[in-house]
Amino acid sequence: MIKEVCVENFTNVPLMIERGADRIELNNDLSVGGTTPSFGVIKKTVEYTHKHDVPVIVMIRPRGGNFVYSEDELEIMINDIQICSLLGVDGVTFGCLTREKHLDKRAMNRLLSVAHAGDLEVVMHMAFDELTNVEQKEAIDWLSQNRIKRILTHGGPLDRPITNCFENLKELNKQAKGKIEILPGGGITDENVNSVIKTIGVTQAHGTKILGKI
Repeated sequence: MIKEVCVENFTNVPLMIERGADRIELNNDLSVGGTTPSFGVIKKTVEYTHKHDVPVIVMIRPRGGNFVYSEDELEIMINDIQICSLLGVDGVTFGCLTREKHLDKRAMNRLLSVAHAGDLEVVMHMAFDELTNVEQKEAIDWLSQNRIKRILTHGGPLDRPITNCFENLKELNKQAKGKIEILPGGGITDENVNSVIKTIGVTQAHGTKILGKI
């Protein structure tokens, strides 16, 4: 079982590793769902986690709000991905949608080309959950064909308990088998992580409290 801990900046990274984190997702400002942390935060986190053989996935998101990005914002994201590669980050997570809430394949391709050129693992984050069920099925194929490692998903709106999303998560995991990893997240804690993983049939989970409260 892989427990990926979602953290805000460096402050609690040592504690999470001490508690047994298998992977870190590094963010700034979790109050808006996470944005890209600073150069200094990324550098220090990578130095620390790699001493403990723990990989780091960095959030690539220039602001809170929706996942519809302007040309200027895409350029910022491209630069941030390049910085992550230079700093030895293991992977990056991002997601781009159109105003109609379809997967923005043009924007995704631009970011993917930079990430893959930098030898970075890529994760599609919870922007995935804004797609319709039909579009999610198509997206699984497209994302896997474009060398995205896994999809972070709650299986439904974040205001619904994850237990209410189990059926959709199981279906997504079934569709993804042999193509792309499904990483459930949102409302997963140290108390329910084992049942979540067993029920959905996955081997990993994501959360801010997956190793207990801070």
